[in-house]
Amino acid sequence: MPAFSRFLRYFMAVGRLGSIRRAADELNVSASAIARQILNVEAEIGMPLFERLPSGLRLTAAGEIMMGAGNRWHKNMIDIRAQIEDLRGLKRGHVDMAIIDALAKGHIPAAIRAIQSRYPGITVSVKVLENDAVRKAVASGEVDFGILFEPQSYRDLTVRAFVEVVLGFVTPAGHPLGDRREARFSACTGSPLILPAEPLAVCQQVAVLEGTTGMELDRKVSSDNIQMITSLILEGVGIGVLTSLDVITEIRAGLLSFTRISDALLRPMTLALCTNSARTPSYAASIVLGEIENGFAQLSYPASMHRNAENGD
Repeated sequence: MPAFSRFLRYFMAVGRLGSIRRAADELNVSASAIARQILNVEAEIGMPLFERLPSGLRLTAAGEIMMGAGNRWHKNMIDIRAQIEDLRGLKRGHVDMAIIDALAKGHIPAAIRAIQSRYPGITVSVKVLENDAVRKAVASGEVDFGILFEPQSYRDLTVRAFVEVVLGFVTPAGHPLGDRREARFSACTGSPLILPAEPLAVCQQVAVLEGTTGMELDRKVSSDNIQMITSLILEGVGIGVLTSLDVITEIRAGLLSFTRISDALLRPMTLALCTNSARTPSYAASIVLGEIENGFAQLSYPASMHRNAENGD
């Protein structure tokens, strides 16, 4: 392995563990070899990469830059190996993806199952992150692609596919509001509500509705976790306000109902499958992307989610 790549392996292990000794144990090399590599590079660039503290080592500003470069190098080496495997006709490789919490059930797990069935040589790592963290992971090259809300303002992302997702009331099966296809936000007046909290992307839309209508909401519970909100709705604690994407699995199973909030000021949110504009996906990543793209329309706001087509005011 080239000397520079050896240094980066050593450096990244020390940066992650904060200790040359622990890095040496993990990499099964001598501590002196690691220390020598780091000292040589520090002398070459004329700046320290670590602060030497009594409690261990901490990255300096230069060290943070080097760590970012190391992460990109590691990812590029994985892509290079995958491309070489492609030349040999082997459908192998590893794919890193990042998604928002709402996608941790339904289409994405099903797509991964299909990929594993057809391409057992491809492994997949899925990070479930906050919306902005997904964007950053794609833009930095930390992952091969990501799925997030509202990506259009970011120049470093390429949108491969997108669907529109709407905000609505989520109610247990049998709730009167669930029989209505649409309703204004005022329809929840006097009802106990379970509302999303930061950093969920829909939190801002609820805040806009609350501020514009001037309604006094009966806010029983708020949570930053979609699964918690869904569970509370199923328990009958109150009416939830989420997107059609958040509860599409429960709605199709007949456990919950979804009523679109029809206030004119609301616009659908864009859910997008994005890659890094500066990188070409590896062969393995292209296979996974294609599988997810094929069923991406399933994540949109379908009329089949409702019991009837009558609108409410």
